[in-house]
Amino acid sequence: MLVAGLYLAPAARADNYGAAALEGAIGVKISQRISIAKTASAANGGDLNFGEIYSPTSADTVIMTSAGARSAGNDDVFGNAADASPASFTVNGEPDNTFSISPIPDTEIRDAAGNVMAVTDFTPSLAGSGKLEDGIYIFTVGATLHVAADQPPGAYAGVFDVTVNYN
Repeated sequence: MLVAGLYLAPAARADNYGAAALEGAIGVKISQRISIAKTASAANGGDLNFGEIYSPTSADTVIMTSAGARSAGNDDVFGNAADASPASFTVNGEPDNTFSISPIPDTEIRDAAGNVMAVTDFTPSLAGSGKLEDGIYIFTVGATLHVAADQPPGAYAGVFDVTVNYN
C-alpha cells in the first residue's frame, strides 16, 4: 500500500514592478508495504499441524489453540503430539503502524484418495489490532478440525489464507 501525503507551504514574494509570485513546497512520504510470511523458525516451519490423530468411532473435533494447546471431545483420538503446533506468521511493515487480520475463511483438507475433513473457527492470537514495533509482529493461528466417525487413515493436507491490512 502506497501512502502519500502532500503539503504545500506557500511563500509570497514581490518584485520591483509591483508583481507578486507565490511559491509552494511539495513533499511526499512513501510508506513500506505491509507483508506477511510464515515464520520459518517456528515449529513445522510455521504450518498449522494437528499432530497424529486416531480415527474415532464417532464424529469428533480436535482443537489446536493459537497458544499450542490441543484438545478433543474424546481424548482417545490423540496419537503422537510431537508435530502438533499452531500456524505462525510474521508481519512486516512500516514501524509503529497498526494492522488487523481479516477473518480467516473455513477450508477443507484432503488425503490422496480424496477423503475430506473440514477445518473451521480459525483463531489468531491477535484480537483486534497489532502494532508493528520496529516494523515486525509475529502471531499464531489455531483452528478446529472436524473428524468424521471412522475417518479413513491417510496424510491430509490443505491450505488457508491469512490477510493483514494497515488500519
